[in-house]
Amino acid sequence: KLMTEKISAEYLYPLGRFLLGLYFLLPGLAKVFFFQENLAVVIEREVPLPFISLSLVAIAQIFFGTMLMIGKFVHLGSLVLAAVTLLINLYIHDFWNMADNPDQAHETQNFVKNLGILAGLLILSKKSN
Repeated sequence: KLMTEKISAEYLYPLGRFLLGLYFLLPGLAKVFFFQENLAVVIEREVPLPFISLSLVAIAQIFFGTMLMIGKFVHLGSLVLAAVTLLINLYIHDFWNMADNPDQAHETQNFVKNLGILAGLLILSKKSN
């Protein structure tokens, strides 16, 4: 058991943290490089203060995603990204508002996937204390 705990702490935990960070870094960069397209989605989904909201989410995803990857500000970054993920679920993946829409199943899948990501971030925030 001791050997598996050592392997987990030495390799698996940093790998998982890195992959979670990458999961946020790449979409954050996409929000910057495809800002107008993303802004149209945010406006369509009636996110409050769309320009500011999209900008803040992109900055948070890029900064805290990178920080998770390198192991800095892990507790704070996990909590900020958890809040971002929750807000994205509520505003962007609102499958409950999509009756008779062919995208409803896809948005439901994204919503549930994000719950898993949210759970991982909450676990990571506790582990990093």
